[in-house]
Amino acid sequence: MFEIKAKDNRARVGVLHTQHGDVPTPALMPVIHPGRQTIDVSKYGADIVITNSYIIFKDDELKRKALKEGVHKLINFDGPIMTDSGSFQLSVYGDIDVTNKEVIDFQEAIGTDIGTSLDIPTAPYVTRKKAEEDMEITIERAKEAVQYKKDNDISMLLNSVVQGSTFLDLREKCADELTKLDADLYPIGAVVPLMEMYKYADLVDVVMHSMEHLPDDVPRHLMGAGHPMIFALCAAMGCDLFDSAAYVLYAEDDRLLSTRGTYKLENLTEMPCSCEVCCKYTPDELRALPKEERVQLIAQHNLAVSLGELRTVRQAISEGSLMELVEERCRVHPALLDGLRQLGNYTEDLEYYNPSSKNSAFFYTGPESLQRPEIRRHIQKIRQMPKKSTLVLVPPTRKPYSKNLSGKLGRFYVYGEEKEIDLDDCDFMVLDIPFGLIPLDMDEVYPLSQNDAPRNMDTDSIEFIEDCLAEFSEYYNQVLIHQSIANHYGFDFSIIHPQSDEIKYVKDDIRKIKAIADYQFGVGAGDALFDGKIKIEKSKKTGKIRHISSDGKLVANMRASDSFLVLTKDGGRKLHAATEYPQNRVVVNQDSEPFTRDGKSVFCQFVVDCDDNIRANDEVLIVNEDDDLLAIGKALLNKREIESFNNGQAIKTRKGFKK
Repeated sequence: MFEIKAKDNRARVGVLHTQHGDVPTPALMPVIHPGRQTIDVSKYGADIVITNSYIIFKDDELKRKALKEGVHKLINFDGPIMTDSGSFQLSVYGDIDVTNKEVIDFQEAIGTDIGTSLDIPTAPYVTRKKAEEDMEITIERAKEAVQYKKDNDISMLLNSVVQGSTFLDLREKCADELTKLDADLYPIGAVVPLMEMYKYADLVDVVMHSMEHLPDDVPRHLMGAGHPMIFALCAAMGCDLFDSAAYVLYAEDDRLLSTRGTYKLENLTEMPCSCEVCCKYTPDELRALPKEERVQLIAQHNLAVSLGELRTVRQAISEGSLMELVEERCRVHPALLDGLRQLGNYTEDLEYYNPSSKNSAFFYTGPESLQRPEIRRHIQKIRQMPKKSTLVLVPPTRKPYSKNLSGKLGRFYVYGEEKEIDLDDCDFMVLDIPFGLIPLDMDEVYPLSQNDAPRNMDTDSIEFIEDCLAEFSEYYNQVLIHQSIANHYGFDFSIIHPQSDEIKYVKDDIRKIKAIADYQFGVGAGDALFDGKIKIEKSKKTGKIRHISSDGKLVANMRASDSFLVLTKDGGRKLHAATEYPQNRVVVNQDSEPFTRDGKSVFCQFVVDCDDNIRANDEVLIVNEDDDLLAIGKALLNKREIESFNNGQAIKTRKGFKK
């Protein structure tokens, strides 16, 4: 029903399968008012739409036609259709004269692809008692709807809506209870008032607390979200579907949507984009048109901009640059920037879903970039790395640093008590933004070289550097700071190392590959993989390490794009023998064992356990329940996603170990 094609943070490029076709996600569902739609939304790229089943149900003519010909002919749309149950009318008028079962039956009868149970939308900032009472009704109706669907063999997919107002524990409870029902989609409801009030920080809290308690194998729909300037932010939180009538409602008020906000036609001297409408008309020409014609044209512009932004979001997810897009979009309004900064409080959750390697570089666009999962992950990894006696901090150069730093390094300040230096007992690191401390032995690993940041640093960057220095100086007996770094940051030290002109950084390829293995697979992996007589082959063109052998056997290749190690079968055996279960492991059941040994990809339904530290794009060991090594491969999902899905690939197998 739903499969993931690409990932970035919590965002997914996916495919939602329905009876009337497949929908690429994230996707916008334009709201179509039954009987009043005049715009062919499919012309502008809409793959799915939403309409209101209650309006159809209450209008005798619309109801008759829908029951006879189906909802697709009624609204003249051939693709997948989602229908709302009347919850919006319930929130506005306080009551509607239809039961939960009646509205489910009706949605099935008119041929909707995705129906919705009759939830109770609860506005933000109501009393807790009100929010809890409404939430309990929503849960009971969702249970009733799911059971009714099963008992009556209803074929349409079913929404179960997460409610709970702005009480985050209620959102969590509602999501937990609805997850037990095994519904087909999980919308997050009653958030429109938050967006209307520009309470984007509160919106982030509501969405993230809901997401953390919803399964990963179904699409999540942010109800009523239709302004293009918020799509990137909401997609990063894991929202797969959006819906809105904003494209028409704003047009009726002579307002044009854009990713930078909303323009009033009366204030425009130039058209805001290059869509068909903006290229054909000037603002004066548009203002001179009759109201009805003008509304149609502005609505077309609004729809084109909105659907175009979703294409931009999907592309950014696929190439791994979504957060740069999010940061760009959120700088168009202070309230959106509040939302982005609030999202920084959920970096731990985002890191769990963020792939270990991507196709695009990491661009630092401002202080908010310091909250990204890649930085958190890197700092955690180097905290766990074994430490030598002395830390030597060298200034940044052209990347990769290790290829442009060698020989005598100049004068250093001593941070702490001056002691004798043993160069064999030193960790050499670059102090730089955005990753703080970068060990020279692993600086080519993604994204430590694949990044860029302004050299003119902001205050947050400087504080981040100072915090890194303060923390890591506690892990060493002595810290040497290059004079240029101390001068740049204004560090005031009275001692200059008397032998600083003798401090050298000497490149050592064996030390380097062991450090990368420890960083990638865990401490101890380097010694396990690269023991005995090591032979390293490099690219004649780039000078990068390509192949690594131990005692005449190829154990690993180094991927040129990100410098991660790709294990061979012999490398897999070495890593498996040296590490404890379940480290780096994906465990498959007995049924899939022969296929895995043959090198076939591993599907989610056959995985019984895996290391919680595995991230998408990690190299993994595939074992059976007795921890026998069956194959090596690349993870496509993390543990929670693998456990959630009962179809689709979990691991792309590279080599199987036949008996």
